[in-house]
Amino acid sequence: MPHLSRALIALGLAGILSVMVPANADAVTIELKDVAPDRIERQRKFAEGSLPLPDTPDLSKLSARLEAFGSKAGAAMLIRIFKAESELEIWLRKGDAFERFATYPICHWSGTLGPKLKEGDKQTPEGFYTVTRQQLHQGGRHPRSLNLGFPNAFDKSQARNGSYILVHGACSSVGCFAMTNAVIEEIYNLSEASIKEGQEHLPVHVFPFRMTAANLNEHKASPWIDFWLNLKDGYDAFERTRQAPRVSVCNNRYEFAEPAPQEGGAPSPLAACGATAAAIETLEPYYKAASHQPLLWQRVLATLTPSQKQSYAERKNLVAARRPLTKRATETATKGERVQALRAPLQASEAASRPATRISTLKCSLQRPSCRRFVSLAQKSLHTRRPRTAANAR
Repeated sequence: MPHLSRALIALGLAGILSVMVPANADAVTIELKDVAPDRIERQRKFAEGSLPLPDTPDLSKLSARLEAFGSKAGAAMLIRIFKAESELEIWLRKGDAFERFATYPICHWSGTLGPKLKEGDKQTPEGFYTVTRQQLHQGGRHPRSLNLGFPNAFDKSQARNGSYILVHGACSSVGCFAMTNAVIEEIYNLSEASIKEGQEHLPVHVFPFRMTAANLNEHKASPWIDFWLNLKDGYDAFERTRQAPRVSVCNNRYEFAEPAPQEGGAPSPLAACGATAAAIETLEPYYKAASHQPLLWQRVLATLTPSQKQSYAERKNLVAARRPLTKRATETATKGERVQALRAPLQASEAASRPATRISTLKCSLQRPSCRRFVSLAQKSLHTRRPRTAANAR
């Protein structure tokens, strides 16, 4: 069996197939699409039980490492993630500034450089997130994990959706950052200690790569270069002050400010300006359906008639067309006028969009017969109420 495993992995490294490789009682998926060889190599080591991964700190000596660092569990904490380098950093507060305590290799992350756009794209996010007490997860598939809180206010303003994007254990990922079980145990314990000591918001900054001039120049042809330059503003703010910057979202951009003196450098939650808040509010029906109930939403879409699918597509196009209104409304209108301007395109097309809108509010499990009957009746009812046109009157 070990020889077969090595042969299958060799084929995987050659890009020939995707395999499940047994390792003791566990298994790991060798994911190949657009994956750099170093990520596949780490999955191979995990599959063979070659742990800890190279450059992992001595996890058995956490207390001694903290003492040598001059800090303790419970100090204010900040996490930075660099996708291209497959590294996760923990920074702890010492005195008036953060200092880097540890760097861990990321065993695996899925997707490519660039942000996560939608549920099911298997892409890891990029941006500025916060972890609260409610986002410390215990149990389930991964005994310990941190929920990054995707989508944040910026993602929502861009109509991006997804759910349960985690930093977790093991070495297989579908949109998450897999750290191995031993490493996530240390990260989780440090995060939990900081939150229990009063840190309400634990910042997590996720970058495509270390935001150096050389790396940005190497990727200057990327369609995401403007977004990455915006992320660099936040990267530079932290590098300059070693304080967690105050992060807000406005006009389709992240904005950064140094913490006020009275805040004592305490990290703050991600805030949205009035225009962005208005955009998020008007996107809420679409966002709730696609993000809060992704499985139900996908199943309902699969059952729609062609005319209903067309209505749904029209509504999505209207949502996309609405984004430029955010900036124009911000520059010329009051908050109330902004909300009305942003809602106008949807109100004008409400009749055509109603099937997708009504179905998006369903809150039941399709595994239950009663729910399936309800969905069927709702679809029939909505279809019969669809306005008659020259096309469907025949």
